[in-house]
Amino acid sequence: MTIRVSWGQILAWRLRRQFVSGADGGDAVSVARRLCGVQAQVASSAELAVAVRQAEPERGEVARALWSERTLVKTWLMRGGTLHLVPADELASYCAALATLRFWEKGSWQRGHGVTADEIALIMEAVPEALKGDPLTREELVDAVVTVTGRTRLREALASGWGALLKPLSRLGELCYGPPREGRVTFTTPAGWVPGWPGELPPYEEAGVRVARAFLGAHGPATPEMFDGWLFGGTARKAVLKGWFHALAPELTEVETDDGLTLLALSEHVDELAAGRPSTAVHLLPGFDQYILGAPRTLAPLIPPELKARVSRQAGWISPVVVHEGRVAGVWEHRDGDVALDLAVPVPAEPLAEAVARLRPLLA
Repeated sequence: MTIRVSWGQILAWRLRRQFVSGADGGDAVSVARRLCGVQAQVASSAELAVAVRQAEPERGEVARALWSERTLVKTWLMRGGTLHLVPADELASYCAALATLRFWEKGSWQRGHGVTADEIALIMEAVPEALKGDPLTREELVDAVVTVTGRTRLREALASGWGALLKPLSRLGELCYGPPREGRVTFTTPAGWVPGWPGELPPYEEAGVRVARAFLGAHGPATPEMFDGWLFGGTARKAVLKGWFHALAPELTEVETDDGLTLLALSEHVDELAAGRPSTAVHLLPGFDQYILGAPRTLAPLIPPELKARVSRQAGWISPVVVHEGRVAGVWEHRDGDVALDLAVPVPAEPLAEAVARLRPLLA
């Protein structure tokens, strides 16, 4: 049976599931778990993404979870290797799912990064060995790899600020961020850093189903292609993707939208979806927020086409957004100590003022 729902209902459900409309997300780990990770290319945006979802945000909570409690992990994961914060006990599943796409084994990728297949293999062996001790800065790790491999020409590529040659190791569960040292990034291994890290990654068949289920529980209803776009950037191995959704099929129900799309929802959420009402609220979300990143940038019910260029900017930059009725109504920025709004459509003044007032102390 196919259930009909409007995009207004879907977006309102996502706002609730992602702790936006209720600001009842619990601690930072609970928020990251529900959102399927928090993008952390910009650390302040990641912290704000957690804080806006909490009734009583606690300054420094994310850092404590990362470096003291080790309940969150910072590492390169989704969409080719974007920095994310994920719950430590879920990292192995993300790695197992993402490792099904071994882009670093392609000759075109190797040529584009100026390395050979042999050199990639040497890096894959040398980095985990170098990280068996204390966490290393980028410079220390590069020195160790060059010493072990004897390939001095790898120094420049390994030292790249984007970490292209290290990202494959993060997706294989062999590398993650360690605690900062004197303001510098360090790296370590999940095996030595994450409490209870398994001896090997779980089977990708099981891991992918877990990740897909979690995704639909926050960013659904969606299609397998939407899931692929969020996790792999649209480059998943088709047989693997099909296998995950085939295994998940007994838990799914088809949902038809008011513009004729057929999406998949977890059956346990269908009644709530169908009974829900569209949101009338106003919310201000930070840059790189999962509410935006979990959906295609071409999803017009979420991002009006005329606003796409303002939301999804050059070099992968995702602007902070003003959301009204579940839909992007404009963007904002933190300027001169205050919130500067750039609205594309009229937004009710009173709820907008309340949303701005709630955000101001979180920016201080």
